[in-house]
Amino acid sequence: MNTTTASSSSAAASPPARSVWRAPELSLRWWPVFLRNLLVWRKLAIPSLIGNIAEPLIWLVAFGYGMGALVGQVAVDGVKVPYILFLASGSICMSAMNAASFEALYSAFSRMQVQKTWDGIMNAPVGLDDIVLAEMLWAAFKSIFTVTAILFVMLGLGISHSPKLIVAWMVLIGAGITFSSIALIFNALAKSYDFFTYYFTLFMTPMMFLSGVFFPLEQLPSAVRAVAAWLPLTNAVALVRPLFMDQWPDGWWVHAGVLVVYGVAAFWVALALTRKRFRG
Repeated sequence: MNTTTASSSSAAASPPARSVWRAPELSLRWWPVFLRNLLVWRKLAIPSLIGNIAEPLIWLVAFGYGMGALVGQVAVDGVKVPYILFLASGSICMSAMNAASFEALYSAFSRMQVQKTWDGIMNAPVGLDDIVLAEMLWAAFKSIFTVTAILFVMLGLGISHSPKLIVAWMVLIGAGITFSSIALIFNALAKSYDFFTYYFTLFMTPMMFLSGVFFPLEQLPSAVRAVAAWLPLTNAVALVRPLFMDQWPDGWWVHAGVLVVYGVAAFWVALALTRKRFRG
């Protein structure tokens, strides 16, 4: 009887399980994790850079100059611009999405599941929340590193020399953060690398063709445009393209707000799912 009572009292006194949806518990301890990724990647920086910029530059040259010769100019908000400028301003946003996504998916999954790097880090006084934040910022850094290299190539090709490209670069940093946060959701759900096929097939590929990267959104049916208007890539392109044209984007606060909401919400969901995964 006394044993039963003691067991009941112990169970009643034990604190309830903490919710995985609680507020992020962050500190400056994310920096050593970020620095660790940087030191490892530094050995492969050049091959990584070449691999990340080769594909978008092939798209740019093949479609920008090849199809651009057929299309000529494209109307953007009533202004005629060369197709290669239209494509370049969209494809650099797509490059930010791709670079951030690849790092937050394949590389982060390798460190989390295959190499068990996260488990080793958590033996030190570093929390899981700090690791997820570091992975998100690291993927965003890889994204902006790639985008910066592509931007310099575009400057060399004379596609745009607008001083507003500095602002576009800052927007692309935000886009990298947003897409790395979204990708970390799929990283938390994945059981193997094959799971990422769903992300590329059902999320990234449709956005590439529905976000105004290759052709104006006005050519799409109204119902599709209504959906496309709320995609993160659409809003990133809407902010960057006018800056390439040396103009300020109309309604920039709406597009920036959409990216911020996506980024914050996606990071929160990714953090909650990662906590749930490690709890299990």
